[in-house]
Amino acid sequence: MRLSLHSDYALRILMALAATGRQMSVEEIAGQYGISRNHLAKVAQRLQALGYVSAQRGRGGGLTLARGADDVGVGTIVRQFENLEGLVECMDPATSTCPVCGGCGLQNALGGALAAFLAHLDGYTLTDLVPQPSRFRTLLGVA
Repeated sequence: MRLSLHSDYALRILMALAATGRQMSVEEIAGQYGISRNHLAKVAQRLQALGYVSAQRGRGGGLTLARGADDVGVGTIVRQFENLEGLVECMDPATSTCPVCGGCGLQNALGGALAAFLAHLDGYTLTDLVPQPSRFRTLLGVA
């Protein structure tokens, strides 16, 4: 399983903000990670709409965490940014066109794996992703 770029970028934004403890612009975050500013801006808008970041527009503006790092669950972020319903087509029997849907064990196997994956992520918060903020800032190249 591979997370989408939206999930990846959402976690990166949140980790950078948690590590620095200060306001950062989308431009600055994109530059530090070497990723697309446009894609990052879309993810930042969604994080703002979900209440994870606050955004200040205009000159001197940027993003800040709107919640404490201990209050941001990794599993929750992944659920909000991933389409986990369609791991495989037969996960939704109402729309599946698979001729053996309901007659095989694939749904249970994949459903159990997905549940275990998310349960594992639920054990982590943003604080856990940035256990050494000063080292993270050094690696990211920010003060």
